[in-house]
This record gives sequence, C-alpha cells and structure tokens, in this order.
Amino acid sequence: MKRAPRPKLAVAPKPIQAGMIAPCGMNCALCIGHLREKNRCPGCNDRRGELRSAHCRHCRIKECTEQGQPNRFCGECPAFPCRRLRQLDHRYRTKYGMSMLENLEAIRTFGIRKFVAQEKKKWACPECGATLCVHRKECLRCGRARTKT
Repeated sequence: MKRAPRPKLAVAPKPIQAGMIAPCGMNCALCIGHLREKNRCPGCNDRRGELRSAHCRHCRIKECTEQGQPNRFCGECPAFPCRRLRQLDHRYRTKYGMSMLENLEAIRTFGIRKFVAQEKKKWACPECGATLCVHRKECLRCGRARTKT
C-alpha cells in the first residue's frame, strides 16, 4: 500500500548566517526545529531562551564552562573535541551524514564567513533552492530527495 506524501512546508526561516552556527558546530538553520512552521526554534544562539526547545535551553555543550569562560565555538576550547562533542558528532554522522567536528575544523581553518558561504551552497536544494533540513531525507519545500552532502 502506498503511503500518502507528507505535506510540504512553506519554509521561510532565517537563512544560513554566522549567528545560526551553534558552539558545537551545528548549523541551526538546517535543523527541523528551526525549519518547521509551528513553534519554530530561533537557533541556539538566540538570546530569547524561552523560544528554544527545552533540550536546547539546557544544552550541556552550549553552556559548558569546563575550561573557564564559554567559547564562541567548541573548536576554540583546549579540550576540543570533548567526549560529549564526539558522541554528538558520531550520532549526526551516523543518522544524518553531517559532522559537527568537520564543521568546527572548517570554521577554525577558513573562518566563519567562508564556512557560512560553503554551507549555503552545500545545503541548498538543487531543485528549488530552499535550505535543506539535515534531519530529513527530502527537501521540505519541493520534496526532492536530498543527496549526500
């Protein structure tokens, strides 16, 4: 029996920009929490914490001060990559084909502006140009299957 297709979202969230890159290297602009229409998450770096989901508000990685003051990115920490970050990276590599550690290395090597420019190209749907969701196998706007990034 053929399943009914999921309804497509009219995606109009914040674009990929430097402020949407979380300390762990997650590009929040690719997250389903940010791309969904209802209860849209503003991203990890948004100062209005009450708008973020509970697990984001209490994120141990974002709030980490193990090495003193919190860093803008975990790649700046002398303990990089810590156990928590390696576990998160493993889960995202396995389930979604994306690496936070690779993102952080790219930020460290090329800088945030070049990284953001690369992300815009890498995560744009080739069919309709919408930002692809890391948590879904198809474009939320047009339904085209996401290819390996």
